[in-house]
Amino acid sequence: MRRGIVVFAAGLWLWVVARLVGSSGLHIVAVGVALLPIASVLVARRRHGRLHVNRRLPSRRVTVGERAPVEISVRNDSEVTTSFLLLEDALSADLGTPARMVLDRIPPGNRQAVRYEVQPHMRGRYFVGPLSIDLSDPFALTRRRVRFPRRDELLVTPETEPLHGSSGGALGTGSGESVTRQLFRAGNEFYAIREYQTGDDLRRIHWPSVARTRRLMIRQDELARRAAATIFLDTRTTALGPSHAPAFEKAVSAAASIGVFFLRHGFTLRLATTDRPPTPAAEDGFLARLATVDHSTAKRMGMERVQSAAATTTLAVVTAVPTPAEIAGMTKIGSAFGSRIAVMVYPAEPSEMTPEAKDALEGRASTARLSLVRAGWDVYLVPPAGKLRDLWKRRGRVAAAAS
Repeated sequence: MRRGIVVFAAGLWLWVVARLVGSSGLHIVAVGVALLPIASVLVARRRHGRLHVNRRLPSRRVTVGERAPVEISVRNDSEVTTSFLLLEDALSADLGTPARMVLDRIPPGNRQAVRYEVQPHMRGRYFVGPLSIDLSDPFALTRRRVRFPRRDELLVTPETEPLHGSSGGALGTGSGESVTRQLFRAGNEFYAIREYQTGDDLRRIHWPSVARTRRLMIRQDELARRAAATIFLDTRTTALGPSHAPAFEKAVSAAASIGVFFLRHGFTLRLATTDRPPTPAAEDGFLARLATVDHSTAKRMGMERVQSAAATTTLAVVTAVPTPAEIAGMTKIGSAFGSRIAVMVYPAEPSEMTPEAKDALEGRASTARLSLVRAGWDVYLVPPAGKLRDLWKRRGRVAAAAS
């Protein structure tokens, strides 16, 4: 530390003066001043050599815009009281500047805790840490930085809009209350086998299946076949721009909203992107994949790998306004699905475009929408700053009125 260097240099200068003037008293003072910074370093090392630090993130998964608390506790395992401690917790660049805090003196065997919050504005996988503590002596002549290398992961999932409405109708048959049944025959009766769930009647345990699978299995008269849904997210930069662009993030948010809607209505879900084939996903894994999805430099949409296993499967495609060739491909692939949803995100806000560009974009969007509606698709046109839930609610009212 600069102050310690200055004091040490002053001690050397006094020692030279003491030798020149022949003063023994000044000589003793000079030696004491010169040795003070060295003694301060030794005291600082002894006082702060046994600090235990623990960082805790109560929520390791948050949504964009949600505050994430970070709790840090410092325990003094040494035999002397610490001085004031300056804590600096490093953060990923997108989370902001490092968090800086000051702790009061900690007696031996005691601990102090401090808490701060980060508010991520972009989805992704971020890290909190490492933590550094600046230690000093009682005279503040020296400063030593102790680094604790541990880092904690924070997953920021995309924004999801609450979509309300029934899971039947335009979203396909075969949801949690599907009319499609799957029966198994044994002897003279029909029944189905499924895994035990809390609250099931223990008298209906099927012991042969338990012996075979080593899990509790329940016998029931019939088993509803869960509906399936596939979500395809177009991640091409030529369609929606690069990752974290407004249009790209709106598409990711729309895919997340529709996927959560399906999952909470009892659907099994598969997620596909331009670069990745359809893979099954539960809600946590689904949002985690969307939290880290990145743009693709591919030229083609890549829907060829999306296939339906049953005519009751629902297909949801989130893309930009498609070209005529892409509309033909969507129509062909979608014919194998029971229900089809298309969310078309404008690449830019129409209100910020020139009148000519706006008219051209809206003309292409109207043509694409009409073509897909004629092919049996439900189509939603969403600008980057728009809300999918408003269009979804409006479609629900129209469907209810028609029925």
